Amino acid sequence: MRGKSGAPGQKQKSPPPANIVRQFMHRLARIGVRRYPRHMKSEQAQATLETLMKDAKAAGADAADAVLYHSVSSAVSWRMGKLEDVERSEGADLGLRIMVGKRQASVSTTDHSAASLKELAERCAAMAKAAPEDKYCGLGPKERLAKPPHKDLDLGDYDEPSTEVLKSRAADCEAAALSVAGVTNSSGAGASYGEGQKWLITSDGFFGQSGGSNHSVSVSVLAKNDDGMERDYDYDSKTHLSDLKGAEAIGLNAGARTIARLSPRKIKSQTAPVIYDNRLSRSMLSSLAGAVNGGAIARGVSYLKDKLGAQIFGAHINIIDDPHMQRGAGSRPFDGEGLINERFDLIKDGVLTTWILNSAQARQLDLESNARATRGTGGAPGSSSTNLYLQPGAKTPEDLMRDVKQGLLVTDMFGPQVNPNTGDYSVGCAGFWFEDGARAFPVSEITIAGNLLDMFKSLQPANDLEFLGSANAPSVLVGDMTIAGD
Repeated sequence: MRGKSGAPGQKQKSPPPANIVRQFMHRLARIGVRRYPRHMKSEQAQATLETLMKDAKAAGADAADAVLYHSVSSAVSWRMGKLEDVERSEGADLGLRIMVGKRQASVSTTDHSAASLKELAERCAAMAKAAPEDKYCGLGPKERLAKPPHKDLDLGDYDEPSTEVLKSRAADCEAAALSVAGVTNSSGAGASYGEGQKWLITSDGFFGQSGGSNHSVSVSVLAKNDDGMERDYDYDSKTHLSDLKGAEAIGLNAGARTIARLSPRKIKSQTAPVIYDNRLSRSMLSSLAGAVNGGAIARGVSYLKDKLGAQIFGAHINIIDDPHMQRGAGSRPFDGEGLINERFDLIKDGVLTTWILNSAQARQLDLESNARATRGTGGAPGSSSTNLYLQPGAKTPEDLMRDVKQGLLVTDMFGPQVNPNTGDYSVGCAGFWFEDGARAFPVSEITIAGNLLDMFKSLQPANDLEFLGSANAPSVLVGDMTIAGD
């Protein structure tokens, strides 16, 4: 049994592509579902949670909510033609939050026996009574609770592959990458599958079920010539196997990307336009989402805290958050407090229109929740975007290169650093120097720096939007940035 009183932290970090399964497992608490998993019935989950609500009331709760989370994951690792690792896990975790007046506490357990759940409720209520007051805590507005039937968002095929199939996908992906002339070694390939369900209940009468599945394949390889060694990768991740790119195509692309990076040159320190490849441009949306998160705004630790209603992008820029996207990586039929959620324009014609809010954050800011609560088993709700994406423009990345004549195309980044209070930004990167709309030569060991507010104002999107996760953007051109080279 695990417990926590008071309000938990809400900062969320995105893992690298190699950890797609783990990323999916953390994301399952937010997404919608097509049908129940084979390991736990909804009726069983509902009965367990309803009993827990009764136990919470008997223990002295004024209000309570609980979540039951069931997951299955399997993965294989493959390197240089040999199997390195096989993993499979199943879990069923339950979390309870109790409010006594304006005090709250949360506990979690994996023991679902009647005696254990009764003890869980009693311990949580005792913790809540001893917790400090939080005048903003509470359930979501009862009048805004989602009512069944909840939207079918088609977020899983639940087609769990065998270990042999996963091995075949990883092996085919690596073999294709190693077949590219000049590729000499492999950092490894992986294939994985995950599925899960979440059942949420509140003492105000809400009960809902959500979940989904995920398939992924990835590979990272190395190439070498007389000038040295370079590394690159490719991956794909989808809710349905039918939408997943072929393992061989992923491997061939990883190999081609790696070969293209051989014999990089140094460039002089200067200022120049920068284009972010669409594999990396989504990092800007993640930075934006963090800056407009209600928790950061309430604490006053965001460079955008005074920018609500302000023009922070060009008038042609729209950034949308849509929780009901079919087969979307971040889709969910209701939010983590059971509230009805809807699509909104976070950025409309360049203007920042709202914060990303749960109910407690909304109360603290004297606003209304826009139903972006998230809920895990370990504490009170957090908040996050769902399917956040930048609408594409009309021009190709090559058109953008021609527009600015010459500059830097960034295709790989290493540890972006953002000052949350000022928006100052810097990142180590590699990529290509471009001239006249075409790549001229690869570059590496450089750092680019600027301020996100300046970068947002000058941002120009290309037309190559691709959905690979819960935050997506096409390639983007930003204005002159400081490039530190030789």
